[in-house]
Amino acid sequence: MFRLWGRLFKDNRMVKDYVAEDSDYSKDRKTMIFDTIREICHEFDLAKPIWLLPNIDEFAARGKVRFGADNFIEQIDFDYLEIQIIEE
Repeated sequence: MFRLWGRLFKDNRMVKDYVAEDSDYSKDRKTMIFDTIREICHEFDLAKPIWLLPNIDEFAARGKVRFGADNFIEQIDFDYLEIQIIEE
């Protein structure tokens, strides 16, 4: 099962977390990632973040990425959203 952990941080403290799962292995990895990110954003009532080049590089290297205020079109009331793969 593919699992992605989403966490919201404010003032260096985690304020929310959610684990999204996807067990449909007929989809490719990229689709599974974006589907679970969509589920996490829906759970947190957020718009989907914009992937910038540094985000793509960080996620490819570590399986973990942080999205700050510059990754969202709307104003956010937290410091960053962190996404991490916890199971593939």
